[in-house]
Amino acid sequence: MIWRHLASNALSILLVVVFLLAGALIWGQRQYTVAGPLEEAICFQVERGATIARVSNKLEAQEAITSGALFRISADYAGKADKVKAGSFLLAPGASMQDIVDTVTRGGASNCGTEVIYRIGVTRLNVQVRELDPAQGRFVERAQFQLGVDESDPVYSRVRENPDTRYRIAFAEGVTSWQVVDALRKIDLLEGDIGTMPPEGALAPQSYEVGAGDNRAALVAQMQQVQELRVLSAWAKRNPDLPLESPEELVTLASIIEKETGIAGERGKVASVFVNRLNQGMRLQTDPTVIYGITKGEGTLGRGLRSSELRKRTPWNTYVIDGLPPTPIANPGLASLEAAANPEKTDYIFFVADGTGGHEFTTNLRDHNAAVARWRKIEAERRNAQGN
Repeated sequence: MIWRHLASNALSILLVVVFLLAGALIWGQRQYTVAGPLEEAICFQVERGATIARVSNKLEAQEAITSGALFRISADYAGKADKVKAGSFLLAPGASMQDIVDTVTRGGASNCGTEVIYRIGVTRLNVQVRELDPAQGRFVERAQFQLGVDESDPVYSRVRENPDTRYRIAFAEGVTSWQVVDALRKIDLLEGDIGTMPPEGALAPQSYEVGAGDNRAALVAQMQQVQELRVLSAWAKRNPDLPLESPEELVTLASIIEKETGIAGERGKVASVFVNRLNQGMRLQTDPTVIYGITKGEGTLGRGLRSSELRKRTPWNTYVIDGLPPTPIANPGLASLEAAANPEKTDYIFFVADGTGGHEFTTNLRDHNAAVARWRKIEAERRNAQGN
């Protein structure tokens, strides 16, 4: 009887414990997923090497979570406790502990705080300092100047001393390899020599997150790797009827498309003009190739082309050579690679500027000459307006 009574009590206690544990788990799960105490968005900084314990303590101190212990236990249960990433992250009002764990462990580029962007363009290297306003959810510019030309902004000097500042290097489509390398050498955030000049067209135009002391050659290698993958993907998906023999020729055509138009919706039409000309045995007759033959991509021409230059033979002058030039004339972006691989199907063989920033496309010489006359009239009117 005594043993039976003890067994009955033990069973009752066990059931109570089980129910309590189940209740605790349900409560903990609810606390982990419900809206948190943040009333306003904040930029939350995670230092390099930070542990989940350090992150939870900091979140508690900033009143972003209700329980550091529950945050740590839940992150561990989710298998994310050892996946904390360094960076500055935007935490929205009412962000749950689950939201925050996902944010600080998913990786990728930081999305909050102060950042410096080095923008490599065709004609200049700009430095922009901007800061995210958490309340408005948008970046506010704090400083901007042209590196190597303007006096450095004091704001830039201050943020360079802040270990939490993030840095990105972004270069535009159509920039040459020489221009990229020249700009990287001027950015004193980076270290090391680049060595051999990367081939024209081998660098992928996009934004790259960098840190103080990063190696220039390693960054260039990353740019090349991204571009190689893009080219191989575009080549694999190309129209099989293209008059192109290799991925290298695809990059060359894409670079010409890139230099001829900055309007996304025109790339497919521009590509069709050049493909139609190649198929018909016509010369490409595109000014950017002539300019490249003069500058070799080292800076800009800074003036209009002369008639003598249009007639002068260089390996890149498509007014006097047949087919494509021997190398790309710039680094094309993904959209131009895709346009070169799959041009629109048109009968166009001419295009000329239309005065709006775009181009007028035509299928015959008579219509093209009329379009050229319209463009020259627009140019004359603009010169007269400037003279007045």
